[in-house]
Amino acid sequence: MAGPADGNSIASALAHYALTALAIGIAWWWLGRPVQLPPSPLASGAKLYCVSYAPFRGNQDPLVPGTRVSAAQIDEDLTLLSRYTDCIRTYSNANGLDQIPAIAQRHGLKMLMGLWLANNAELNRQQIATAIDLAKKYPDVIRAVVVGNEVLLRGELSATDLGAIIREVKSKVSMPVTYADVWEFWLRYSDLQNAVDFATIHILPYWEDFPLPASAAAAHVDAIRKKVAAAIPNKEIVIGEVGWPSAGRMRESARPSPSNQALVISETLALAQRENFRVNVIEAFNQPWKRALEGATGRYWGIFDRGTQAPKFSFSGFVSNHPHWRGRAAAGILLAGFAFAGAWVAGRGKNPPPLLWARIAVMAFLPCVLFGWTLETIPVDSIGIGGWVRMLAFAAAAGVAPIVCAAACAAGRTLPTLSALLGRPDGVHDGLGVALGVAFIALTLLSVETALGLVFDPRYRDIPFAPQSAAAFAFLVLMVSTSRPAGQRAVAETLAAAVLAISAVYIAINETFANWQAIWLCAGLIGLALILARARDAPG
Repeated sequence: MAGPADGNSIASALAHYALTALAIGIAWWWLGRPVQLPPSPLASGAKLYCVSYAPFRGNQDPLVPGTRVSAAQIDEDLTLLSRYTDCIRTYSNANGLDQIPAIAQRHGLKMLMGLWLANNAELNRQQIATAIDLAKKYPDVIRAVVVGNEVLLRGELSATDLGAIIREVKSKVSMPVTYADVWEFWLRYSDLQNAVDFATIHILPYWEDFPLPASAAAAHVDAIRKKVAAAIPNKEIVIGEVGWPSAGRMRESARPSPSNQALVISETLALAQRENFRVNVIEAFNQPWKRALEGATGRYWGIFDRGTQAPKFSFSGFVSNHPHWRGRAAAGILLAGFAFAGAWVAGRGKNPPPLLWARIAVMAFLPCVLFGWTLETIPVDSIGIGGWVRMLAFAAAAGVAPIVCAAACAAGRTLPTLSALLGRPDGVHDGLGVALGVAFIALTLLSVETALGLVFDPRYRDIPFAPQSAAAFAFLVLMVSTSRPAGQRAVAETLAAAVLAISAVYIAINETFANWQAIWLCAGLIGLALILARARDAPG
């Protein structure tokens, strides 16, 4: 039996699918195109001055008691790092990190050795004693001792107590001693300059209270360094942390990406060469354990890949923000095929609406492009079991929506209401109606949870703009392709629409219009709110 098409033509359906597949492929080619980087700041054969190093990988977490890293694991890391840097910065000597100086010595590496301070006096004494012992044992390896990291930022020690510990360590080691914190705290507690040999400041443009785009990061580092130097004129100012994440959510105009990570580090290192100051890059390897503290972005600050045994990017040439774009395009093209097939099967034997295949092409294109993006973000945004369930559910909604909406469009079906699905004996019971309704309910629940999360606790939450808008767009095209139902306004849908609309306005203002990921998500939330507001219950 022939299926629906413009003029009941199979050729029309295939032609529209071919054009849709071509458009998806072109979109992903554009997204995956290599971005040219500025000239390398490193001379041929030159190495980085220093790189932050934490050896934890996989499920290893320094916050879990009993975690200990083996010497073999550290040796493997330092074998790689020694090819690209002369120095590593550490933050603690617990969890097996006290083995690092001996291993660094074998690889010809120097250290900015850190000791961790917190609000636990007993653990502090252990860190101090071990650091002093290592400093005396490896004076040729340890360039400086970093006494505490951001302890003032966390509010775990007073400036007076911290200064006393710095002076104690300084009196017992032969190398320079410093303290490291976010730059604002050096301005707030500038008297600490009297306790240290040089000031170590952290400048992370992505995490600033007013985040900056990657293109402005190096200039910001320069301005902040000079500002701190003016407040602390008699001490050298060392940049103890500067870097950029390669993946995660946008913060205003600060977008994590491989090209932006390469740009920030490259331009900052070039600035350091011109202005003659020292820079430690954060960090050597991705640290999965940081996701629990800093959201998805916390994991993706590493610049080296243990798998390839090389940097994630060269300091010149090209880098792609979507290096696996061909696979993402293929997934989208396959999904578009299912959408067209679903429309064909659902519309067999029925009179097709005008321009059916053009509608299906419009309905499929954007969701199928964003479906590939969704697959890319699942491992990035999924934190813990709940995070994986949430992102997989979002991905399922994004994948199912264009298929069931295309089938409904071909069959002349409208979106069922919640009451028809859940409350009435004469409600929806056929397969297409149930699939359509379940997909829409899942999208609505996930969208409401996302919207409220970004309203009440936004800082470390991801922005799932790709799966949310992919599914919402498919339902939006279905809505405009069908007549408005009669009846009274559906109460549950109206309430959900109000929550989404109000949340979208707040999110757009809070995240600012510079955050295109947030604005894209807000557009999807508004689109979903329009669909919900249109719902009508059957009379009676």
